[in-house]
Amino acid sequence: MKVLMVLTSHDQLGDTGRKTGFWLEELAAPYYRFRDAGWEITLASPRGGRPPLDPKSNEPESQTDLTRRFEADPAAEAQLDATLRLDSVSADDFDTVFYPGGHGPMWDLAEDTTSIRLIEQTVRSGKAIALVCHAPGALRHTRTPDGAPLVAGRRVTGFTDSEEEAVGLTKVVPFLVEDELVAKGAEFSKAGDWEPYVVTDGLLVTGQNPASSGPAADRLISMVRSLRG
Repeated sequence: MKVLMVLTSHDQLGDTGRKTGFWLEELAAPYYRFRDAGWEITLASPRGGRPPLDPKSNEPESQTDLTRRFEADPAAEAQLDATLRLDSVSADDFDTVFYPGGHGPMWDLAEDTTSIRLIEQTVRSGKAIALVCHAPGALRHTRTPDGAPLVAGRRVTGFTDSEEEAVGLTKVVPFLVEDELVAKGAEFSKAGDWEPYVVTDGLLVTGQNPASSGPAADRLISMVRSLRG
């Protein structure tokens, strides 16, 4: 199986002067789920090359066995150094797509026409897709072929308002993931703050927070295998 993992290229946390990017656990945990399943992994980002890492995701309290495994893995680090430009890949070449989060996607992937088209084409072609934490914000402008919001009437989750409040960034982010998905007609549900929680609706898998990234990948693997028979 071939999976495309789409990472942010955005590194500025609004006007705070602080750095952001992708969240390491949300890359590492799915990465090894896919690799240990024998899947071929391709990494892409809007600008290509090394995507920015949210520095907070690599602080001691955020590290896990899998983040440490990733950082000690020369092959994984080499892939991360050389992500493909997002506009150079096609949904047709992959069995499924996974979007790790971090705050970065709220600024670039949520507005990126290439990313929007990739998500729409993946779903339209009958392939499963997963997005975790802030990455479900990348669904905000996606549409069905008839022009309706892709998430309208769908069960989804993502980084919650209360989790954003807990990290003190409700006034910094360009929008709140929970509020935005609800505004687009989604049926948003959630668990307690920081608890792993995954929602599946048709071909769409969403995870609430970093702890949900591994379980979301597990769910996606099961779905893809089921679709493949």
